[in-house]
Amino acid sequence: MGSMSLLRLPPGPVDLTTIPTDATPDFDGDKADGKEALAELGDELSDLQERLFAEGRSGSHRRLLLVLQGMDTSGKGGVLRHTVGLIDPQGVRIHSFKAPTEEEKQHHFLWRVKRKLPEAGYVGVFDRSHYEDVLIVRVHDWVDPRTVESRYEQINEFEKELAADGTVVLKCMLHISPDTQKERLLARLDDPTKYWKFNPGDIDERGHWGDYRAAYETMLERTNTEIAPWHVVPADRKWYRNLAVGRLLRDALRGMNPQWPTADFDIDAEKQRLADEVPPA
Repeated sequence: MGSMSLLRLPPGPVDLTTIPTDATPDFDGDKADGKEALAELGDELSDLQERLFAEGRSGSHRRLLLVLQGMDTSGKGGVLRHTVGLIDPQGVRIHSFKAPTEEEKQHHFLWRVKRKLPEAGYVGVFDRSHYEDVLIVRVHDWVDPRTVESRYEQINEFEKELAADGTVVLKCMLHISPDTQKERLLARLDDPTKYWKFNPGDIDERGHWGDYRAAYETMLERTNTEIAPWHVVPADRKWYRNLAVGRLLRDALRGMNPQWPTADFDIDAEKQRLADEVPPA
């Protein structure tokens, strides 16, 4: 399982019913193999992230933004724990976008997103994102269809500006089946330790499954750009989902190829200063 290019969405119309939710593209192993492969990513991810962080402390503007979108129970939280959790938390900034506050509603829909972008040198993660503003709002007719239509191009322009400023945008749609979602919701109701995760509104949203699929398909087609392409990650198998996002994250960081900054001081002179130092009393 090398590059995860098979998960990259090709340009053109999207039909999510033709993309399997339980497949394991580019990986022939089983669950145990997948978990082992994920663990093996840890050292390289940590090294690449630390290099990026060091660059940021030395004047580089570069950063990486991982965008996670998916239906309820698709596993955004699982990716955060098991995959993003492999990286030093000091170099990661995670933000989960909920329903907009009253203050946020008074601003352009991208206002709150821009305020949460990672700083230079960081890996930022959006658990849900600016894409909510062309998904749930479309399904429930919360905004005028013409407004939704205009937002696709605004998002593309926003991501183009991010790229120009040194941000790599890695977009992952966690793709699950309605049957798998039902199983996961039932599992929450069968386990007292997971009651807190359950929201009765999730069952209401299942009634809009077809509308959500259509909204996702349009969103994926309209915002799948060369600068910030979409990756559709089969998410019925949790272990594969975590591994696939980990490999995509690694590929993105490898592509950035962050380097350790060179010293901006005389190394030999500093060594001599330490050698000549009078021990403190």
